[in-house]
Amino acid sequence: MSVELKNVVKVVDGTTHIHATDLSLQDKEFNVLLGATLSGKTTLLRLMAGLERPSSGEVWFSGQNVTNVSVQKRNIAMVYQEFINYPNFSVFDNIASPLKVAGRKPDQVKQEVGEIAELLKLSEFLDRDVDSLSGGQQQRIALARALVKQASLVLLDEPLANLDYKLREQLREELPRLFAASGSTVVYATSEPEEALMLGGHIATLHEGRVIQYGKTTDIYRRPGNLESAKIFSHPPINITTVIKSKDMIAIPGIADWQCPETFRSHPDGEYLLGVRPHHLSLANLERSDRHIPISGTVLLAEISGSASLIHMRINDNDWISESGGIHPHSIGESINVYMHLDGCLYFDRDGTAIH
Repeated sequence: MSVELKNVVKVVDGTTHIHATDLSLQDKEFNVLLGATLSGKTTLLRLMAGLERPSSGEVWFSGQNVTNVSVQKRNIAMVYQEFINYPNFSVFDNIASPLKVAGRKPDQVKQEVGEIAELLKLSEFLDRDVDSLSGGQQQRIALARALVKQASLVLLDEPLANLDYKLREQLREELPRLFAASGSTVVYATSEPEEALMLGGHIATLHEGRVIQYGKTTDIYRRPGNLESAKIFSHPPINITTVIKSKDMIAIPGIADWQCPETFRSHPDGEYLLGVRPHHLSLANLERSDRHIPISGTVLLAEISGSASLIHMRINDNDWISESGGIHPHSIGESINVYMHLDGCLYFDRDGTAIH
């Protein structure tokens, strides 16, 4: 099912939740909505579902205007972060409910429920009442029900947030494959850039009720169209500082300078913005490459997770973050050298437009 929003606006009590939005989602593919809390992800999902009507504009499914079509007639499945199940049903009956409504034969229902229960680690609970299970288990039941329904459009609002780490990682890998096999169009809302990258497909970055950019997930990550999209798609936060372009050179004044990228040389001299993701600031020049240039700073804080170290530092009156694999303890106030990977640098005009 193709999904298209045409100049959709949503205003609630005088406050604009969704500004004028035109968005055409990829048919039968995985589409991710990425943005912080209150960026408009859930509202867009509810507009697609028919749970809310736009204040103006239209919602189209496969060439048909469904703006005023009820949710019951839209052939969708939706899963929220806060699970919704039938409290008086067993786990089996919760998962099987859309299959029974569709008139599937009992043997077919049993087989399909069994397969999805196995995937979501629910097989041992099928005879249990849902109220006797944990929140994470109940969330898996809601996911299972959405998967077996095989709806034309599946809307997922941060559905993995309440699951344990191991299962969350497994499902991030499995969900795109499962829905690809079903032929459904999927719209998945998340606030986590890492999750968006793992899910792949296409992505819309959202900020304060506006769709900032839409395209292939890997393309937008590597080449964001603007600074806001780069911020949304970076965790830990992207480092940003002012640089000076002078002829064929770029400089962070008093810190470092390097050759201007070929695509940047036709732009006039002056001030620009530089964006560097933390993993492009390493504590050692491991590649022994001239594409890594040294930058000096002062340690503000060292966060060590076991698998990676985040070093917060002050560089030229700006607070920066470096992310390196392994354990790298540093003391507050310590002088430190990091190596900036030039091939990972992102450049923007002063108004935030990307320079590619």
